[in-house]
Amino acid sequence: MTIHTPVEANERVYPTPKVPAVAICLDGCEPEYLDVAIAKGLMPNLKRMREEGTDRLAHSVIPSFTNPNNLSIATGRPPIVHGICGNYLIDPDTGEEVMMNDVRFLRAPTIFSQFYDAGFRVAMVTAKDKLRALLGAGLKFDEDRAVAFSSERSGETTKADHGIDNASEWLGMEVPEVYSAELSEFVFAAGVKLLKEFKPDVMYLSTTDYIQHKFAPEQQGALDFYAMFDRYLGELDALGAAIVVTADHGMKPKHHADGTPNVIYAQDLLDVWLGKDEARVILPITDPYVVHHGALGSFATAYLPEEADRAKVMEKLRAQKGITHVLTKEEAIERFELPGDRIGDIVMVSGENICIGTSEHRHDLAALKEPLRSHGGLTEQEVPFIVNRKVDLPSNPAELRNFDAFFYATTAAAL
Repeated sequence: MTIHTPVEANERVYPTPKVPAVAICLDGCEPEYLDVAIAKGLMPNLKRMREEGTDRLAHSVIPSFTNPNNLSIATGRPPIVHGICGNYLIDPDTGEEVMMNDVRFLRAPTIFSQFYDAGFRVAMVTAKDKLRALLGAGLKFDEDRAVAFSSERSGETTKADHGIDNASEWLGMEVPEVYSAELSEFVFAAGVKLLKEFKPDVMYLSTTDYIQHKFAPEQQGALDFYAMFDRYLGELDALGAAIVVTADHGMKPKHHADGTPNVIYAQDLLDVWLGKDEARVILPITDPYVVHHGALGSFATAYLPEEADRAKVMEKLRAQKGITHVLTKEEAIERFELPGDRIGDIVMVSGENICIGTSEHRHDLAALKEPLRSHGGLTEQEVPFIVNRKVDLPSNPAELRNFDAFFYATTAAAL
C-alpha cells in the first residue's frame, strides 16, 4: 500500500484522504433553495447531513460568477492568485475582448493537478465544457489515475484526452441538452459511478445554474431539481465519501414588478458623459450561454480614456439608483483580491434586484422566457457550506470561503 504525504497546493497543505474527498459545487445555489426544499421534506439526505455533520454559510469570491469561483475552489485561492476573474475580459496582451476559458489565463496549479502529481487518483465532472479544460489543467490521462469530462461533451470523450472513452455510453445516459436539469443530473450520476468504479481519492462535481436562473426556490422546477440532487447525494454519502456541498454564487431576482429586467446600462451612461465608445464597459458574466441571463449580472468593470476625470465619473455612477459600489482599480484589487491587469480603471457593483448592462441595444433579451434572475454582486456572495462529517469550521461566513471546500473535504476524509 502506498503511503502518501500531505499535498501542498498554492501555499496550502491538504491532508492525506483515507476515504474519497468529494467537493460538490451547486451552481447558483442561493441558500434559500436548500432551506425551502428541506422544509418541504424533499431533501432527507441533506437534512441528515446538516444535523449529523457540519452546517455553515460561506462567502464566494467577487465577482460572484461561475468561472472565478470554480477556479478558486479548484486552486483553494482567490482570483488574484489564479488569475481567473470572470468569464470574459479584455486580454491585456491584445486589447481584444475574449472568453477567459483558455488554460493560458490560469496562473496557478489546481489542487487536482497537485494531488495527481503526488500519486493520487483524481476525477472531475463539470456540466459545461467551458470549465473542463481549466479545471483539468496539468492532468495526464496515460496512467489511469485521472478522469475529467463535461456532461455537455460527454459523447465525445476519449481515453487520451479525458481519461474515459465516450462517457455518455459508459454512463448509459444520453448527452443532455445544455439548457436542462439533466445536464447537472448527468454530473451527479457520473460522480456516483466514478466513486464505485474509478475510486478516486479526490473528486470534484460542478453543475450548471440553468434551473436557478429559471426558477425561484419555491417553484416546482427548483424543488424537483433539489429532490433529484438529494437522491444522488445519498448514494455518494452511502459509498463512504467525505463530502462538502457548496456553491459558486447565490441567485437573486433582478426584475421589475411586471417581470421586465431591471438594468442600468453603464455603457450608455458613459457614452453620454465621455463620448460614444470612449470608455469600454466589460461584463465578466458574458459567456455563450445567454439564455440563462442575457449577459446581465451585478458586476462590471470599465476602461476609461486617459483624459477622463476618474473621480468625477465614479461620483456620477454612485449617484445611479441601484449601484451600490463604485471602486477604483486599486480598491477592487485590495477588497476583492482581483488581478489588476485583468480589470478596468473602475469596478461597479449593483444591488440585490438590479443588473448592470453595457448598451441597451447590445443585449438580446428575447431568449429570457422568465423574469430575470442573476448574480455577480455582494448580495449573491453568501453560499451554503455543508460537510457530511463533524469538522471545526468558522461560524462567520466572512471567515469561511467556498474555496476552502477541498481543504475541509480532505480534512474530513483524513479523520
